[in-house]
Amino acid sequence: MTHSPTAPRRAAFDVPEHDAGGPEAPDDLAVGVSRETPALPQPGSPRIMVVANQKGGVGKTTTAVNIAAGLAQGGLKVMVIDIDPQGNASTALGVEHSEGTVGTYEVLVDQHPLIDALARCPDLPGVWVLPATIDLAGAEIGLVATVSRETRLKTALDGFFDDYYVDYVIIDCPPSLGLLTLNALVAAHEIMIPIQCEYYALEGVTQLLKTINLVKGRLNDTLVLSTVLLTMYDGRTNLSAQVADEVRKHFERETLKTVIPRSVRVAEAPSYGQTVVTYQLNSVGAQAYVFAAQEIAERGATGF
Repeated sequence: MTHSPTAPRRAAFDVPEHDAGGPEAPDDLAVGVSRETPALPQPGSPRIMVVANQKGGVGKTTTAVNIAAGLAQGGLKVMVIDIDPQGNASTALGVEHSEGTVGTYEVLVDQHPLIDALARCPDLPGVWVLPATIDLAGAEIGLVATVSRETRLKTALDGFFDDYYVDYVIIDCPPSLGLLTLNALVAAHEIMIPIQCEYYALEGVTQLLKTINLVKGRLNDTLVLSTVLLTMYDGRTNLSAQVADEVRKHFERETLKTVIPRSVRVAEAPSYGQTVVTYQLNSVGAQAYVFAAQEIAERGATGF
């Protein structure tokens, strides 16, 4: 099957058109591999960011995959860890995540080496994905009686960084505060919270902040809320402007200047197994995510 350069690729439904990776994967990520200087500034050390919000429907997965895409467009190497059993991030990045695919479940429960479970994103050189399958829905039960159940992902990442390197790790969490999200919070250095510009925008954030403080006190002292991103902004309404103002008052330092507008292209892209950045780069939504990624990278270079 062939496509014109602008034709969308329904990766979730068509026969796979790209090699998902394989034995050559470690060479691409090995420490010390030379490459061209990226357009976006590299962080001094890998930034591990968890994208979380207890409230559903805020653009959490959309934000995770498109920020990853924006960073990769700037020449940075990015790993996306899909820790949501729905596997939406895996779908949006065009990687296989059918039942039986080795992914996050095997890394967390079976302690499978992370490097062997990574898949290439076919549309974004520099993006690697740890996919989530439906098996992950049973991970919390599988982990409940295990030793150090909250640190399984951190241990896997520590082992990965012994021999391999990426600039960013973006972790997409389920909209809940269970053991999967806890593993992400323990493994991460930073939290990014997408907040929709609608009524009850801060609903769920209070509980998430309480959980963050508990994790900081007991399991991960280095965890910080570094980034708040306003999503689904509608410039035609007073409500969006009011919500944006309210969020900026609560999180003055953390809130990005860039806002993500409501966009048909952003909503369409996942059905084609793509991010909006690869699906329609010249769209308003894609450009907003590219600018947000640039802002995140520049903040990281200066210690945010």
